[in-house]
Amino acid sequence: MTDAFTVLWTHDTCRALRRTGRAGERPPVAFSGVHSSLPAWSGARAGDDVYALHVNQRVVFVVSRMRVIDLGRRDCCGTAPDTWQDPAFPGHADWSVLGADGCGATAVHVDATPVRFDIPIPGDLLARLTWRNRRGQTRVLKYVEDGRLERSISLQGFYRLTPESAGELAEIVRNAS
Repeated sequence: MTDAFTVLWTHDTCRALRRTGRAGERPPVAFSGVHSSLPAWSGARAGDDVYALHVNQRVVFVVSRMRVIDLGRRDCCGTAPDTWQDPAFPGHADWSVLGADGCGATAVHVDATPVRFDIPIPGDLLARLTWRNRRGQTRVLKYVEDGRLERSISLQGFYRLTPESAGELAEIVRNAS
């Protein structure tokens, strides 16, 4: 059985994607890390979906749905760096803004929808989106008021969605295509 997760892409990441002309393109890779600036994609396996989210003016957007192909370095990543000054993943330089230079970055190869900044999560769904931890405990977002997210702290990280919430996000992405 596959799972679905969310990961929050920061303003800096989304700004860099726009600046480098990546909007409308499908990322072939994302990056997992060992530091809070680049969340570890712990628990993700091949076939799982990861929804990259972005918060702008208190509205949460689905930027891309990424289906995990595999985790780890492949030939497409380029040669591993010899020194700290060398690029970590020269084969993915076009997508390095997704965290290639992050602390302990690991490549996660994905089959993704195009990067977009115009797919909002409706306020009523935002209030009922639910995540579950490994012990089966569930939680909803904190700081949702009148269908808008007042603080993004409860989205920061890499979190497993409940199957119902994953289905609702999948429907939003499917309808936006």
